[in-house]
Amino acid sequence: MSIKLTDNAAQRVKIFLEKEHGFALRLGVRKTGCSGWAYDVSIASELQDDDELFEDKGVKIVIGRESLPFLEGSSIDFITTGLNRTFQFDNPNATDECGCGESFTISGSE
Repeated sequence: MSIKLTDNAAQRVKIFLEKEHGFALRLGVRKTGCSGWAYDVSIASELQDDDELFEDKGVKIVIGRESLPFLEGSSIDFITTGLNRTFQFDNPNATDECGCGESFTISGSE
């Protein structure tokens, strides 16, 4: 299992962690949107019992076990387009994305 951060994403996460006094970047998915699943990105203050811990570029990343199959092999970037700043996922498990880019589909996940 691997989760990769681009240099830009790692730098931005380090800033967020310092500002929020966080332990790690927390990644997950939730059922929603027009394509079925959406990404959850937040700051973790501690490790939960069902969390898996990863590290890339000096950043700790935690993912709940239920989200692991949806995120395995993903690469995360932090992009700025005009006034918009967001994390962008390159998820090899996603089989389709909605037009707005807010949700994604994984075949066989109901």
